[in-house]
Amino acid sequence: MPSPRLRLGTRASPLARWQADWVAGQLRQRGVEVELVLISTQGDVTTGPLGQIGGQGLFTKEIQRALLDEQIDLAVHSLKDLPTENVAGLSLAAVPERESIADVLVCNAAKSVAELPPNARVGTGSLRRRAQLLHQRPDLQMLEIRGNVDTRLRKLDSGEYDALVLAQAGLHRLALDARIAGIIPLAVMLPAVGQGALGIETRADDVSARQLLAPLNHEPTQQSVVAERSLLAALRGGCLAPVGALGRLENGSLLLDGVVLSGDGRQRIAASASGPPSSAAKLGQQVAELLIAQGAEGLIAAARA
Repeated sequence: MPSPRLRLGTRASPLARWQADWVAGQLRQRGVEVELVLISTQGDVTTGPLGQIGGQGLFTKEIQRALLDEQIDLAVHSLKDLPTENVAGLSLAAVPERESIADVLVCNAAKSVAELPPNARVGTGSLRRRAQLLHQRPDLQMLEIRGNVDTRLRKLDSGEYDALVLAQAGLHRLALDARIAGIIPLAVMLPAVGQGALGIETRADDVSARQLLAPLNHEPTQQSVVAERSLLAALRGGCLAPVGALGRLENGSLLLDGVVLSGDGRQRIAASASGPPSSAAKLGQQVAELLIAQGAEGLIAAARA
């Protein structure tokens, strides 16, 4: 009997390739033949700030279209890039165990946000990171930056920026841990929804692919990110909004923290709740309602203006 075979669609960036290779390796260990199919997305070819070019689905739409057209059988996404809106005909088949959720400071002259010199130039393409840093340090010059991790590090080393904020998971996956000056505490910066987690997507009716991917699913991670994504969906925030969230299991309960800020970081509202892991989506909606009651929708709308 021939081995099962799957075509895996991925972006060509080093980090996306690492993620795809990791998933392919897990499947190959289970006797599945995997062919990688490289796909260029709008996010790979645009140069402007993400928020000004639509943002939603920039790194996923073309890959999802290839899935629907049956050019590939599965796609691997950074879950923080995957919009919360369901795409008809597609389904999230597995969420492997999460990497670190932390944001980190990459800097050649300081080891923490507090140690950054006055008016330091900090590069980030994330409104969430920008707002949370400005809440702590209003003096910082928050500058837009695009490109893959290597490109950003070159710009830092050439003196265009004094510091960068990046995801610890991405640097670890690329064996660049040595570039981390310090981990930013969660009290200062909550992560993006789904940060550090991968999402493996298939066609909803592809029972065979879903069965092959089932062993890769890590239920505690899946429950955590379901709660986070439910919160973001209820806020109608989108991947680029100044929203941070963190779900995690502790002592059998699912805990969820959420935060929403104004674009300039001056206003910050937060909410938390806990519940059974089986009610992850409901928990996300509950925390979103607590944030909405404090004015979250107005902050998100103003940040986009």
